[in-house]
Amino acid sequence: MTTGVNGTKVIGIGHYQPSKILTNEDLAKMVETNDEWIVSRVGIKERRVAEDESVADMAASAAEKALAGSGLAAADVDIVVVATCSAVDRVPNVAATVAARLGITAPAAMDVNTACSGFSHAVAVADHAIRAGAATRALVIGVEKLSDFTDWTDRSTCILFGDGAGAVVLAPVEGDEAPGVGPVVWGSVPEMSTAVRISAEHPYINQDGQSVFRWATTTLAPLARKTAEAAGVDIGDVGAVVFHQANLRIIEGIAKRLGADNAVIARDIVESGNTSAASVPLALSKMVARGEIASGAPVLLFGFGGGLTYAGQIIRCP
Repeated sequence: MTTGVNGTKVIGIGHYQPSKILTNEDLAKMVETNDEWIVSRVGIKERRVAEDESVADMAASAAEKALAGSGLAAADVDIVVVATCSAVDRVPNVAATVAARLGITAPAAMDVNTACSGFSHAVAVADHAIRAGAATRALVIGVEKLSDFTDWTDRSTCILFGDGAGAVVLAPVEGDEAPGVGPVVWGSVPEMSTAVRISAEHPYINQDGQSVFRWATTTLAPLARKTAEAAGVDIGDVGAVVFHQANLRIIEGIAKRLGADNAVIARDIVESGNTSAASVPLALSKMVARGEIASGAPVLLFGFGGGLTYAGQIIRCP
């Protein structure tokens, strides 16, 4: 056990996407659909699909980039938390596999499965561990290979999902430095736990899209505002908002109700599709790489989905 600290901050970020692009035109050759139909309903133009790459492969690639950006060596990390719902192997977990590949020595290694809200849950777990003195530096990854669980004959779901990974490195704040990761606001709606599901009886993604849409568009804006309040940040001062990339109509509907008028809104759904636990860090990393968020700016992260679970926090852009 080390001595606890006052807070943590994000010091590195990275992402990875497979090279294969699956466009709406490609899908129109597989099922009865077309570009106009897909874009009008969910806003997606294309998505990436992994072929020979596994969940661990993508997670390790994103993690390597985040570590490189942080300036830390693998030996400096002592906890690895991976958010995913699409790992095929039950044991070993993805976190342990990634740690072995990167040469991270004796870390706490765990996977978190809360589906689309997983990344914010994983960030909170790592932040809490460092604050409590149970760890010093963390590697947090959101990764999914949803193509393994997509029914490519079902046009209502196969248009939605893609593969990819995003990662961040967390480290303690120094001296009187303010925390760069705010308090988590998290919870669930147990009575809607089967709204998004992959079951043993039906091993493909199945969802009650309309019920999730109604819940998200009516409930999430107040929860997102609560997340900013918990961090002591005025919603008007938020530099960027990264919601789970579920559906462009949901994202734009929540953003309109949120009132973060000065914020850049992540719309990675258009080019990446819904990547579940990977969607928030993937979108965030791409925005940072494009220079869309100023260093130090408060960024609202908020994931929601299968379970039905939700979680969010404010972070400071590295």
